[in-house]
Amino acid sequence: MSKIVVSTSSFDFDHNPAIQQLITLGFTVTGNPHRRKLTEDEAIDLLSTDTVALLAGVEPLTERVLSHAKALRVIARCGTGLDSVDLQAARRLNISVSNTPEAPAQAVAELTLGLMLDCLRQINHTDRSVRQGEWPRSQGKLLAARTVGIIGLGHIGRRVAALCQAFGAKVIAHDPHLQHTSAGVALVSLPDLLEQADLISLHLPYSSSVHHLINAEAIARMQPGTILINAARGGLVDEDALCAALDSGHIEAAALDSFEQEPYQGPLCKCNQAILTSHIGSLARETRQRMELEAAENLRRGMIEAGLIDE
Repeated sequence: MSKIVVSTSSFDFDHNPAIQQLITLGFTVTGNPHRRKLTEDEAIDLLSTDTVALLAGVEPLTERVLSHAKALRVIARCGTGLDSVDLQAARRLNISVSNTPEAPAQAVAELTLGLMLDCLRQINHTDRSVRQGEWPRSQGKLLAARTVGIIGLGHIGRRVAALCQAFGAKVIAHDPHLQHTSAGVALVSLPDLLEQADLISLHLPYSSSVHHLINAEAIARMQPGTILINAARGGLVDEDALCAALDSGHIEAAALDSFEQEPYQGPLCKCNQAILTSHIGSLARETRQRMELEAAENLRRGMIEAGLIDE
């Protein structure tokens, strides 16, 4: 019987009606034996010739991987981004691709807000100092007094804007795909945003055209003391340039939830003013449940459209 692969590092198979229905139809459902992000070679090994559908995590689904998966017809991403999937190769190979753009938005937005507040009030830094026997009394800063620049005003960026406005912050945004935006958020050019904002948050998908969007040149445009948040994709930020800017003090603080290489072990680990989290943006219990349910239903619908199962 044909196989379905669920490659996310964790998945609640028992409480997912769509997956259970597919099992009753006779499909073999296989999880991720490594319980982490797969490499290309591991993805090739897992997507053997009898795999017809994949409920995907963030593993690289390159043309090389997809071309080895001879029977694959459906990919359903459990999450927002599709930058890990070679969409042109998928189209050429007649593989349908879907994602769950709305499901993780609130969780990522709330984590972003938490990272902003941590940077502004130095919560992490103060905690470490107290544990070392110190009693620091350094002043933090108010979100309400900041101009927040949001790059990418999609499902997540809009929520971040609303949360920041609720705190009383001024919000500006850059999104080349928008002509108009919600009340109180001014659309500006990228150079203007870099120069005007004193807290910048990234919420755009990764592509080669925005690789290292935040590089040394972009950082030089920023005001001294700017705070940078990246809860989007690692490739958007030149991590070496950011580390240098943190060391010089030009960037006051930064918080990153995604990195070019994960697990991350790079130079930012030694920057005291950097807050690093392990790509946990969507890992809220309620969000994870919704993502898994939506992705599995997308998978089932894709299999119906591909003629693999009946309605």
